[in-house]
Amino acid sequence: MRIGELAERAGVSTRTLRYYESRGLLPARRAVNGYRVYDDEDLRLVAQIRTLQDFGFGLDETRPFVECLRAGHPQGDSCPASLDQYRRKIDELDALIGQLNSVRDQVAAELVRAEADLPGGPAPRCEMRG
Repeated sequence: MRIGELAERAGVSTRTLRYYESRGLLPARRAVNGYRVYDDEDLRLVAQIRTLQDFGFGLDETRPFVECLRAGHPQGDSCPASLDQYRRKIDELDALIGQLNSVRDQVAAELVRAEADLPGGPAPRCEMRG
């Protein structure tokens, strides 16, 4: 298939596909007429990249999964390097969750302080009714 068809089937732009190619994530095969050509395996690669990006993985973080698929494995996460990348992402997410919880606690403490400082005490809460 040509680049336009792959883009349509994968739900991305041709520009995105050329970018993946420039980053070495998508093979750069060309027909004798010079057009880029792709197959269903390339569609799997793009789908794997997009899924991981939806999960918050950066483009470089998708490389172990793409390499795993290119090596002929049935899934991009069938290889040890992919599993390691999952572990790194989970550690990163855990750290971010910890930071967010800390910020939330600080904001909540500021709210309690600000409410206590109001003349006449805390303002009544407005309850939303559905």
